[in-house]
Order: sequence, then C-alpha cells, then structure tokens
Amino acid sequence: MGSKPNMAHQNSTTDIKKLYILLCGYEILPKSVSVAGADPRLMLCEPICAYLLETHHGWVLLDAGLDPANIEDLAKKKKYFTSLNMTPPIIRPAHNLENQLAALGIRKEDIAWVILSHLHFDHCGYIKYLKNARISVQRKEYTAALSSSCPGYIQEDFNSDDIQWDFQDGDWQAFPGLNLITTFGHTPGHQSAVVTLPHSGPMILSFDTGDLQENFTALRIPGSTTNAQDALLSIKRLNDLKTQLDAELVLFHDPQAIEKLKIFPHYYD
Repeated sequence: MGSKPNMAHQNSTTDIKKLYILLCGYEILPKSVSVAGADPRLMLCEPICAYLLETHHGWVLLDAGLDPANIEDLAKKKKYFTSLNMTPPIIRPAHNLENQLAALGIRKEDIAWVILSHLHFDHCGYIKYLKNARISVQRKEYTAALSSSCPGYIQEDFNSDDIQWDFQDGDWQAFPGLNLITTFGHTPGHQSAVVTLPHSGPMILSFDTGDLQENFTALRIPGSTTNAQDALLSIKRLNDLKTQLDAELVLFHDPQAIEKLKIFPHYYD
C-alpha cells in the first residue's frame, strides 16, 4: 500500500531509474471529445500511451493500453466501437504492448505493479493479462466504472475475479519518486502521476486531465467529463504543480506533443 505524499520533498530522493513512454496505438475521434466546445467536424488522431518505470521495486506500469482483442475480434469490434458509431482504434504490431515489453526482455509475469489513471478502455485493457501484478486505482473510480453505461468503460477489461486490486483514496505515494494525485473530472476517480527521475527531474503525467496542450494553456476542459467544475480545478492543479516543481508536463493524447517526446526504445532517466 502507498502512503500520503509529501510534495515538498519530492526532489530529495527517488527510487525510479528510467521512464519509458510506450506508444500503444492511436484513436480517431472528434476534437470535441478532447476540448469542450470544439467543432465536432474536426477529427484528431490521438496517441494512446503507457508508461513503464524501471525502479528499485521492479517494473511498474502506469496505465496498460488497450486490449487488441477488442479490435481483432469482429464481434467485439462491432459491440464496442462500430455499433456505437465510434471509429475503432489503430494498433499496429509496433504498438502492441506485449511486443514492446518483450523487446526489453520483459514478460507479462515480470510486471509486479500497475497503477491506473482510470478505467477507460484505452488505459486498462491489458490488466486482465498481467496475473502477477497488483493493480492500483482510486476506489471511487472502480465503483463508478462498475455501474457506468459510458462507452468509455469496457466491463470485461476490469471485472475479472483474479485481478489483484489495490484501492486508494485520495493523493498517495507509491514510493519515493512516484506520487499519485487526484485529478477528478474526466471521470469520478481519475488520478495523475508525478514521476521524479535522477537526472531529468520531475515529470507530470497528466493522463486524461487534459488531452491537448490547449486544455492547459487556454484552461479548456475536456469535452468528455463527469464533473466540469472538478475537471477545471484539476487542470489548474496540474498547471500550479508544474510551476511549483519546475516540472515537465507530459501529455497523454496530444498528437503533436508525442512527436517531441522520447518514445520507446528511448527513455528518460
């Protein structure tokens, strides 16, 4: 279990050695999903990521991409995407999460801990295959997801009886160098991460607090939220934290930002 974080001492020590950004595919969606009030005729091809940490505690995965079976299986593809007038995500072999882990010599069994920002299908798809991992998520996110009819949640991604859940309530520290902070709004229990690296320093992983740089610079909430007021407060919270820590803000879904980041096999240390 984690503990409550002390952000004032975040830079003093870290148990993290490296951060890999794994590009796990793309989803095609109207810009209005990412930015409230945007023209829904404008379409974006947005990256889907996962973050792999090499730590003194073993391999830790932040988010777990999406399950390729939900696209490759024609019945599932229809059920979860085409019947809902949604464009199925794109996953090429180079995007496959398991293939990327294998390139590092990592088996699914080697992932000891997965921490999820939330339970939408593009963030938790692989957890049912990671049998040895503890899966941490905000308790209120899990509760909301189980009862939600939102198409962003695919129940079979997270309702397996053998998932080793670790429920958290509020801000918490996984270990020195990895702090999780609540950023509710996009979903009821969304959380973001502050990762501190030995040389690169603090990096804020925003996940879906805001998909695009525009969300943070113009203070425009995502088009997909469960609470608009919380969503705006969460964007402001990450903006303030970025200034306070002099941190790099890493955007999860921004198609322009991903081109400027070091993505696997490159890494931050």
